[in-house]
Amino acid sequence: MRIFFSSFFIILLSVTGYSQKLLTLEEAVNIALQRNTMLQKSVNSIDSYQSNVKAAYGNLLPTLGAQGNWQWAKSETKGGLLPLQNGGYQIQPDQNIEYRTYSVGAGTNWTLFDGLSSIATISQSKNNLESAQLSLERLKQTIVYQTISNYYDIINAGELLKVKEEDVKWNEKNFETINERNKLGAVTLADVYAQQVKVGNAELAVIQAKNSLETAKSNLLYYLGLDVLDNYGFSDSLSVNDREIIGRHIDANYQDLSDLVTKSLSSRYDYQSAKLSLEGALNGITIARSGYFPTLTNSNSFYTNSDNINKLFQNKNYSVGLTLNVPIFSGFSTENRLQLAEVSALNSKADLSDLERDIKRNIQKTYLDLQAAEKSLEVSKGNVAAAEESRRIQQEKYSLGSSTLLDVLVANSDYLTAQTNLINAEYAYIVLSEQVKYQLGVLDYKKYE
Repeated sequence: MRIFFSSFFIILLSVTGYSQKLLTLEEAVNIALQRNTMLQKSVNSIDSYQSNVKAAYGNLLPTLGAQGNWQWAKSETKGGLLPLQNGGYQIQPDQNIEYRTYSVGAGTNWTLFDGLSSIATISQSKNNLESAQLSLERLKQTIVYQTISNYYDIINAGELLKVKEEDVKWNEKNFETINERNKLGAVTLADVYAQQVKVGNAELAVIQAKNSLETAKSNLLYYLGLDVLDNYGFSDSLSVNDREIIGRHIDANYQDLSDLVTKSLSSRYDYQSAKLSLEGALNGITIARSGYFPTLTNSNSFYTNSDNINKLFQNKNYSVGLTLNVPIFSGFSTENRLQLAEVSALNSKADLSDLERDIKRNIQKTYLDLQAAEKSLEVSKGNVAAAEESRRIQQEKYSLGSSTLLDVLVANSDYLTAQTNLINAEYAYIVLSEQVKYQLGVLDYKKYE
């Protein structure tokens, strides 16, 4: 009985320790959107941009301050003889004087004109906030696309592994057939050795395919911020939707590259963000140029003091003032700030131009790659059927003695290559279909949140 329970617990722990957690594509994308550290930092930074907008509006408002003061003092004077002007002395007694003072006051300062610096600061902070929000949206699209790409790498590697395993079975079966025919004297021993080598190579290919599969899994888990040593299970075949994507032709709306670029520039979050960054840099020029203009400020204050708290508000002082500050020479600091702001604007303009050219280049490349993948998909389907039939014919001819083993092995190699090309073409077409959406800026990430 003790042995029975020990065996039971060992089996239970083994099952628990190696049980797989099935991770679907939707779950993987959802995890990526929650755990990506760059995304978390970007979300946190939005609060600082919002605070900058609030502070910029605050610069238009007057500042208000109040103060109160209480002071106690005591003076002790030693008495003595005090000389008089007409001669003689007067006795001065010891003096102990104690007094308290109370005061309260309030004041405001209000910048009435600062060379439009405050207005430009508001515009700049709002542009920066919206730019950061758009960059956050683009980052989400990037995370979704990268997760999809990594996930399909796993399925692709799994499908290739199946092909390699089937190839091992075929080679083992072929080895058994050749070995039996050799015993009957129908084939030479060289054919047996040649086929044995092919079995070993096929087994090695399986090991390499397994390593590629595990590497693809680790890449995805690392990107998701999960432990790469955890045992996760993934989809091992194409879904119905994937088959539909493979079965249909390229969208007719993708035919006009100029139209695609136009749509992309109006929908790409990163391009819109770059445009707002340029506007913010231009606001910086206005802010820097304000140093050449005079500033006008208004000040208002109220003050009262007394040595008796009950009479504190009997003595009141009011003041209202306007101060005009005209900059005459600032040691070239204003010129320096203006030049730096102009350089920043020029750099932002150059970045925007580079991004636009990069968008056009990527859209063209992705579209051409998608066309090539569609053609490759069509050709690969035909190649698989042709290669499979060719292998069957070569096997039959070899069985009849009218063909060599080399012809059979070449036909099998062609069939293996055709299967590999078809699988790679299928997954390339699916991923490129998503990449087109990503490059156009229309990849929907909200359905995964």
